[in-house]
Amino acid sequence: MSSRPAVLVMIPGVAADPALKARPAFRLVDEGAPQLRVTDLAATRGDGVFETVGVFDSRPANLTPHLERLQRSARMLDLPALDLDVLAQAVDAAVTAHLPVPELLVKIVVSRGVEGQSRPTAWVFADAAPSYAAARAGLRVAALDRGIPTTAPQTSPWLLAGAKSLSYAINMAGLREAARRGADEVLFISSDGYALEGPTSTLLVKRGNRFLTTPVDAGVLPGTSLGSVFELVRGEGAEAAEELMTLAQVAESDGAWLLSSVRLACPITHLDDVELPVDRALTDRLSAAIAGRK
Repeated sequence: MSSRPAVLVMIPGVAADPALKARPAFRLVDEGAPQLRVTDLAATRGDGVFETVGVFDSRPANLTPHLERLQRSARMLDLPALDLDVLAQAVDAAVTAHLPVPELLVKIVVSRGVEGQSRPTAWVFADAAPSYAAARAGLRVAALDRGIPTTAPQTSPWLLAGAKSLSYAINMAGLREAARRGADEVLFISSDGYALEGPTSTLLVKRGNRFLTTPVDAGVLPGTSLGSVFELVRGEGAEAAEELMTLAQVAESDGAWLLSSVRLACPITHLDDVELPVDRALTDRLSAAIAGRK
C-alpha cells in the first residue's frame, strides 16, 4: 500500500443538463474533511449507483465500459442522465493526483442527493490498491441462493437485478456467510437453478474450447472485463458466448474464474467441496488482458 493520501474529487454537476455546464465540473478536496451531508440519500437509503475501476500502469482499465454501465444503472434507478465526459475527466484528475502508484482503485459514486433537493451528489475517490495476490492465486467459492429467478428482470424490474446500486448489504452478507463456510468468495445461484455472478465479479467458465458467461438478461451486471477477455480467447481460436449454466455444469467445467476490474482473473479452485482445474498460464493471460497489458 502507498503512504500517499487518498484523493477525493467532488462533482457538483453530474447530470447531463446544459444549464449546469457553466458550473465548475469538479474540484479536488481534502479526503479527510467532511463532504457528505447526513441527509444525503447515499447514506440514509443507499439510493445511488457506483463503479470501481482498476488502474494499472497509470491507465484506468476499461473505463468506457464502466461509465456506460454506470449510466445503465442510473437509468434503472430513474436517476438523471449522467455527464460521462465530466466523470471521465474527474477520474483522470484523481488518477493523475495520485501517481506514481503501480495499482489504484478508483470509485465513482452517484447518489440521488440530499433528501428533498432532487439534485444528484457525485464524487470520485482514488486510493492505492491493496494486494490481491491471494485472490489472484485462487479462490474457494461457496454457492449461495440469491433468492430470485433469472426471469426477475422481466417480471420484477423493481428488484433492480443487474443494477450496480449502493445497496450492497446483501452482497456483503453473502461474503460473511461464505467466510463462515470456510470459503473466500460467493457464486450466487438463481432460484431456478442457474449460476449468476459473484458479489463483485463476473463468472467466466471454460467448457472445452468454449468460454461462457451468464447472460445479462438473467439479472447480472454486464461485465466490464468481458470485452477484453472475449477478444483474447477469440484471438486464440476459442468461442466466447453468453449461456445459462447450472451449478453442476460450472463444477464439471475445465476451469472457472471470477473476473473483476481490480482483482483481475481469479481462478476458482473449489466450488463448495468440488475441486476445479486451474490453468495458471491462461489465468495470467486473462489478467493481462483485463489490465490492458496484452
